[in-house]
Amino acid sequence: MQTERVGIREFRENLSGYLESPTPVAITRHGETIGFYLPTRRRPSEADLDALRRAGERLSNLIEASGANEEEMVNEFKALRRTRRVQG
Repeated sequence: MQTERVGIREFRENLSGYLESPTPVAITRHGETIGFYLPTRRRPSEADLDALRRAGERLSNLIEASGANEEEMVNEFKALRRTRRVQG
């Protein structure tokens, strides 16, 4: 999805329109991005919820098939975060 770039004054003046739009907005001041407005859906559709359930089931099956357990996954995630913090 494309992001629209608008100045802070325009964003403020046309806020109601941006709140109804599905397009993310990069808010700028003097040409520099100072923030983002990321619209969300008020209610997920039943199709979205079904897709999320199916994705969760597939993920559970993949985890089970790999033989990993929750503790191992949490420890690996924490190690990756530490590594990225040190590198970043």
